[in-house]
Amino acid sequence: MAKTLNPKINPKIATPIFQAIPLFIRFPFPRFWVDYDKETDVLYISFERHQKATDTEMTEEGVLCRYRDDKLVGMTILEASTRT
Repeated sequence: MAKTLNPKINPKIATPIFQAIPLFIRFPFPRFWVDYDKETDVLYISFERHQKATDTEMTEEGVLCRYRDDKLVGMTILEASTRT
């Protein structure tokens, strides 16, 4: 089904958002916040509004997993633009 956009909505903004909807729907957390720092190419994903992480582990892939006790509360993805 083709999307009909309000003519005031810039397709360069709307199209990637519509393309991401299936990923958002399947995302394993019902709420999350995302920030991308283009200058440093780092993507920050928080699964709780206030992370208050007490521990961080780095994976071999360069992903920082943030924990509060045993609960994953966020991830920091280094070199985000290189990942597909």
